Amino acid sequence: MANELNRRQFLGSAVIGGAVLGSAAMTAGLSRTARAASPNEKVVVGVVGMSRGLQLARNFVEHDHADIKYVCDTDIQRAEASAGDIEGRSGTAPEFLQDFRYMLDDPEVDAVALALPAHWHAPMTILACQAGKHVYVEKPCSHNPHEGELMIEAARKYDRLVQMGNQRRSAVAIMEGMEKLHDGIIGRVYYARSSFGRFRGSIGVGEEAEVPEQLDYDLWQGPAPRRPYMNNVIHYNWHWLWHYGTGEIGNNGTHVLDLARWGMDVDYPTKVTAAGGRYRFDDDQETPDNHMVTYEFGPDKMITWGGISSNHSGPYSSFNVTFYGEGGLMSVGGDGYRAQSNDNEVLGERSGNRGDYEHIDTFVTAVRHEDQGMLTSEIEEGHKSTLLPHLGNIAHRVGRSLHCGEKGHILDDAD
Repeated sequence: MANELNRRQFLGSAVIGGAVLGSAAMTAGLSRTARAASPNEKVVVGVVGMSRGLQLARNFVEHDHADIKYVCDTDIQRAEASAGDIEGRSGTAPEFLQDFRYMLDDPEVDAVALALPAHWHAPMTILACQAGKHVYVEKPCSHNPHEGELMIEAARKYDRLVQMGNQRRSAVAIMEGMEKLHDGIIGRVYYARSSFGRFRGSIGVGEEAEVPEQLDYDLWQGPAPRRPYMNNVIHYNWHWLWHYGTGEIGNNGTHVLDLARWGMDVDYPTKVTAAGGRYRFDDDQETPDNHMVTYEFGPDKMITWGGISSNHSGPYSSFNVTFYGEGGLMSVGGDGYRAQSNDNEVLGERSGNRGDYEHIDTFVTAVRHEDQGMLTSEIEEGHKSTLLPHLGNIAHRVGRSLHCGEKGHILDDAD
């Protein structure tokens, strides 16, 4: 309980105060007007977390109205290699950093893109908003439900644009499918079944080890209560430890549950039930590798999540949401949709891409015009979709159904 209070105090002070982590940007940035207010200017960007972040940086580099000034990673070797990658694509090498706070202190930086372990997403978003930066934050946008609410509060308090990286919100084919769904192509929609499947091997049993020379492990842990360095956690297996990650439902489930919520046109569930466990391997992974969650939205709508991380998906799509309505069904995959009637007549279909570049484009355009309405996944919507995985994990961990009230808050259950 003490550790959790420490984390809450960190986040609360980050929203209320201006002196977290000793960055000069916490005070200097508050009075700064965004340099990219004019649509004619380029948006200067810093990218943090050079795994998924490297792909984000490559998309920013392709944009005519964006420049990458910094790439950053607590592993300095990854930061340096990413700077070389971007130089090879753009002809200009960004500066590479190990500590993201330097880019927050730079008044030339308009926006930051964050692709870090989940436990850093909310704190770094809040710090960036305080420093006067707009934020593109990867999914899941938070490590727990309360953090998402603090992110919304920070975006509003500091008047910053914050977009979550659920890129299919900007995919043209999927946007068309959702519009048709809302227009009634399959009639009244009452159920969405979402699923994700992938074979992930064992993470083994880790051992306490010396921190690699190129890694700032203290900064990597950031606001998380301290643990010794283990040799099987960084750079990816943190996903499967509750201390830092949110499991597969937070990792890929955020994407498919976001599509399900979008298509069903719902916000917060009223009841959440979960089942599953760690069935395949006996190792250090704490999050389930087979996970089923049911979300009820009042008396007449339901979404389910089925996640399998211990096998390939077989004959089924590895990434899919199927909507069921009175007049038929619509299947939405990673890059398009297909709708058919109850008599198997094709009512509409389109394929495309999953919207990676387009999602960056909407963010850059919104920042250039300082127009929140141009964002396709503004942080309040991102939080609603991230809340679903969090509630699924909580229901799994306490072993019973959750009943939820206003804004998805859990009712009558202290645990």
